[in-house]
Amino acid sequence: MKELISKLKGDKGIWSFVALLALFSFMPVFSASSNLAYVNHGTGNTISFLLTHFAHIVMGFFIIYWVHNMPFHYFRAISVFALPLMWVLLAITLFKGTVIAGANASRWIKVPFIGISFQTSTVAFVVLMVFVARYLSKKSETPVTFQSSLWELWTPVFITLMLILPANFSTTALIFSMVIMLVFVGKYPLKYIGFIIGSGIVFFLFFVMLSKAFPESRFFSRVGTWSSRIENFTTDKPDKDDYQIDLAKTAIASGGIYGLGPGKSVQKNFLPQSSSDFIYAIIVEEYGLAGGLAVLALYLLLFFRFIVAAHKSNSIFGKLLVVGLGFPMIFQALINMAVAVELLPVTGQTLPLISSGGSSIWMTCVSLGIIISVTKKDEEVAQELKEKQTRDEVLQRLIDKQIEEENTVEGDYSIEDKTDNPMNAVLNK
Repeated sequence: MKELISKLKGDKGIWSFVALLALFSFMPVFSASSNLAYVNHGTGNTISFLLTHFAHIVMGFFIIYWVHNMPFHYFRAISVFALPLMWVLLAITLFKGTVIAGANASRWIKVPFIGISFQTSTVAFVVLMVFVARYLSKKSETPVTFQSSLWELWTPVFITLMLILPANFSTTALIFSMVIMLVFVGKYPLKYIGFIIGSGIVFFLFFVMLSKAFPESRFFSRVGTWSSRIENFTTDKPDKDDYQIDLAKTAIASGGIYGLGPGKSVQKNFLPQSSSDFIYAIIVEEYGLAGGLAVLALYLLLFFRFIVAAHKSNSIFGKLLVVGLGFPMIFQALINMAVAVELLPVTGQTLPLISSGGSSIWMTCVSLGIIISVTKKDEEVAQELKEKQTRDEVLQRLIDKQIEEENTVEGDYSIEDKTDNPMNAVLNK
């Protein structure tokens, strides 16, 4: 075990908090999967769901280990070539998406001959954030003009968002807000940021207007769902999303301070997506307010380690990578928790590293691997500086010792010269 841990480079705090979240996830997923086990006349056996989640987590840690061994500057070039590929995959997903457990068909794509489905927007999220970090680091030393950034930065961003928006508004909004956050941190001019935000709002309103003009089009099929969720959140109109929120709040209220105990949730049998979108409500029901706050504390501690890692990074690209990949992870967790307690309308965002699901876990692990790669490089630079300082100190001590020995020898010669001089003997007499 010590040998294995010694091979894990980078920020040990990030490794620790990620491992704690992953280990904790097994009990809630195992418990909350019971309703899925009865779907389509199932037997109710949740062992298969637990094993699937275990495989996803193990694969995720292999991804972290593999990615963290790669020099993080490699991802500069990777993002440039991967982003157009992601546009192709997003377009294919939009037109020929796969239904997953009855969910919207335009979010997942199935890999031929393998049978694995993944959500392309989660992959595009990571690639786009690396691409934006690359642009900002490249332009950090030169003045940014709006004309050049409109073509080099915002055109790729808006192409990506347009391909995600028809199927997933919440992910589109999260990506857009995180890109704005990243360019703000990257010291992109504020007046340009304001124009981009305004343009994004105008484009979204235009998209909604088109949905009203062409209500039968499949590209606008989700607009009605977005509108109803916002309307239900701001009014008392009953809806199926209210039904989910009511069950989530019932689960949270039933948990009390210490919870009903692991595996003893009642609402997991009625709450849709209890192992993914609403798993936080099941956690509070089984582990109480104490368990819910403990999970929140783990995410906040991970957020603190991201801030420390960004502060310590010796390169602008490294700082922006940590901010662009780490902060969205925490905000997504906070959004998931806020939905469970009805602080936000239903969004469909999972709880990173805890909710079940393969692509979301794996892409979170890719982000973590890149972040840890940044911290590993910083540690290597710090170690090199320390070794250089040690070598300089040793060399300086050797030089000082040699000078001292030379002075001692010269002092001995001067004493002998005084003793053997005949004039000194006459003077002494």
